[in-house]
Amino acid sequence: DGKHHSIASFEGMKERTLIVNGASKGFAMTGWRLGFMAGPEAIIKFCNKLQGQITSGTCSIAQMAATAAFNGGKSTVEYMVSTYRERKELMRELLGDIAGLKVNNPKGAFYLFVDASAVLGKKTPEGKSINTTLELAQYLLEDKHVAIVAGEAFGLEGCFRISFAAANEELIDGAKRIKQGIENLV
Repeated sequence: DGKHHSIASFEGMKERTLIVNGASKGFAMTGWRLGFMAGPEAIIKFCNKLQGQITSGTCSIAQMAATAAFNGGKSTVEYMVSTYRERKELMRELLGDIAGLKVNNPKGAFYLFVDASAVLGKKTPEGKSINTTLELAQYLLEDKHVAIVAGEAFGLEGCFRISFAAANEELIDGAKRIKQGIENLV
């Protein structure tokens, strides 16, 4: 949301800024592992030497796809931003309707952080205690076949992260499974 301002656009900062980015998020090319750097020539030359010794080049298909993405104009990106906003609101509504969950409102991500601390300390129908979001994640994965990421991985105990980078039907089904799983806790 809002307008992005690169630190390099401010006076005196361009020559002191190193930009490291990729095509994953901006062009929905997650998993393609295609990135780039821009910055002062001396630093870029050093990074080229280092990179050439520790990694291999990305495949030509990914390179051509990224070239098309960068040269393709803004309409595709604008469409994805609009789609992600709709998905965000859908997931905020669906997860917000689950007793014990508090849902944040991210401004620039395709995942939500959900406060699940109110459901911790409960037990599964089999009697297993759910005391952390890591245990909640394991339970939901095994019992409801839904993947969330425990907040402990991000230093946010009591919370979990869930992506909304999927089709609406999958999001609705996943939220329904999470709701069932949480409602089954006693």
